[in-house]
Amino acid sequence: MRHLLKAAICAAYFCVLATPVVAKAEDQALNLYTARHYQTDEALYADFTRQTGIKINRIEGGEDPLFERIKNEGANSPADVFITVDIGRLWRAEQAGIFAQVKSKTLESRIPAAYRDPEGRWFGFSARSRVIAYNKDVVKPGDIRNYEDLADPKWKGKICVRSSSHPYMLSLTASMVSHLGEAKAEQWVRGLKDNLARDPKGGDTDQIKAVAAGECQLAVANTYYLVRLLRSAKADDRKTMGKIGVIWPNQDNRGAHMNISGGGMLKHAPHKAAAVKFLEYLASDEAQAYFADGNNEWPVVATVKVNNPELESLGKFKADQLHVSELGKNQPAALRISDRAGYK
Repeated sequence: MRHLLKAAICAAYFCVLATPVVAKAEDQALNLYTARHYQTDEALYADFTRQTGIKINRIEGGEDPLFERIKNEGANSPADVFITVDIGRLWRAEQAGIFAQVKSKTLESRIPAAYRDPEGRWFGFSARSRVIAYNKDVVKPGDIRNYEDLADPKWKGKICVRSSSHPYMLSLTASMVSHLGEAKAEQWVRGLKDNLARDPKGGDTDQIKAVAAGECQLAVANTYYLVRLLRSAKADDRKTMGKIGVIWPNQDNRGAHMNISGGGMLKHAPHKAAAVKFLEYLASDEAQAYFADGNNEWPVVATVKVNNPELESLGKFKADQLHVSELGKNQPAALRISDRAGYK
């Protein structure tokens, strides 16, 4: 009777009766800005939606344009999560204050401390290493062991690398600053520059192919580029890799340089609950397996099984345990010393 009376009153005064809500709107959508352009990531997004019912509205773009867009949108930005590659870009975004702190026991327990911000502003979800590729016809595995050896005059005119200003090279140089100090790192950059077979051009795949073609004897490249060629359906790519060997640098000391792909929840995220769920999903076994199997990166969660024979064919290695945030902090110094050395 009371319910009918209330309905009658509402009809008279145009009020609206409350109805049960199954789920909050913020749990049903996620606006993702991502600088990852890998087709295999589609499986990640589809699986997340299948598990949670949360639809992902995705905007893809270059790292810098997306970063500037987020800053310009400010408090009106619809973006919930920003995903990018290279710690330098994550560190720069952190310094700009665009990330919110996320407190999550799931993320803290699954992602190693070296691959996440101590304050929870960003998290690394996949890892890659920068290794030395060599031409097996002219270089023996024991001829070079460390990144420092790339500056040895015996390699004069025999090394191919991409531009010093690219984030992947900046991060490697930043790691040298972290371990050697700025003065010795600059000496290393000068030695590397003097050993170049040509002016820097192209991406990592171009450097690998130049080694296979005999244009140079050594190159520096991210591991997933090597594995991508190994897994390629093109006979020429597999033929290229037949001529290439891989050196894991600094195995007798600090270990091979590591970098990450990762992201965080944005400070003005309109769908915070969905954002946290998505970040936690990226640390799940399923998502971590996608990173390894789909894009030839290593999971950051050590217990996740990798089902990628070509990735595993690179062998076991010792990884540098330096906290990746140090690479971001030292990228400005890396750029300065590269400019002073004339390495463009």
